[in-house]
Amino acid sequence: MKKNAVELARKELAKMPETKRRGTMLLSSVTDPYQGHETKYRLTRGILRELKAVEYPGLVRILTKSPVVTRDIDLLTSLPRAEVGMTVTTTDDKVSRWLEVRAPLASRRLRTLAELNEAGIPTYAFVGPLLPHFATQRELLDDLFGRLVDAGVSEVFMEHINLKRYIRERMDQVLADEPEDVREAYLQARTRSTANSSTRSWRSCWTNTGCGCASRRSSTTTTTTPCGRGSHPRRDRDRDRDRDRVRGRRARCASGGGLRSPATPGVGAVVPAGPAVWRRHSSAVRRA
Repeated sequence: MKKNAVELARKELAKMPETKRRGTMLLSSVTDPYQGHETKYRLTRGILRELKAVEYPGLVRILTKSPVVTRDIDLLTSLPRAEVGMTVTTTDDKVSRWLEVRAPLASRRLRTLAELNEAGIPTYAFVGPLLPHFATQRELLDDLFGRLVDAGVSEVFMEHINLKRYIRERMDQVLADEPEDVREAYLQARTRSTANSSTRSWRSCWTNTGCGCASRRSSTTTTTTPCGRGSHPRRDRDRDRDRDRVRGRRARCASGGGLRSPATPGVGAVVPAGPAVWRRHSSAVRRA
């Protein structure tokens, strides 16, 4: 627990040059900013208060699974630019409880997104992991997208499932009683996860360069942007390939209202708003 997080944020903001203040700030990509201890220590709220005090002009993005974020609606609406994302992988509370034992239920997260939208705060969703059985039970994916639209979400980011050994062992026990096509979907995902482990996408697409381009991170590299202004170096043999993928992911959808699915569907995908458009793109996601 970083009890001095608010003090550190205040110091960093005080010495941050004006040119750097236009970048996107994400709370947070590694740990949930609204863990249980937040109700006691109020560190995230303190950081938001510091951002408000300096009138931070860049985009402040929250990524969480917790409805506690609604406590800070007053601060989020007072910032020049703020968005809140929720991780939602299913609409089934039983599956949600099994996958994330101590996290809020999926239904509660969907209600939180709706509450944030009612307060006038833009929202997005992170579907991570994208569950392999969606490939065989297509109605579940359509239901998930439809519920996200009903909650007011305008963007959806996706990531493949990370089937590490301890995860596989736990899932195998449950999948033993599932239909053969479901077991096969997870087996294929396991094979693909192993083959693509060196190029697995990071869960989000933020940049701190202020140029509006998307960042990308894999397990063997740090970050880069399509315009080449990323703040970290990347191996030369990977750079051109990844730039092309990022450009494809960020291409504007011809129908407007969102972004086109990437060349590698299901990995860091961003799909357009609106149930009809989402369902039109869902076939590409199912192939992932």
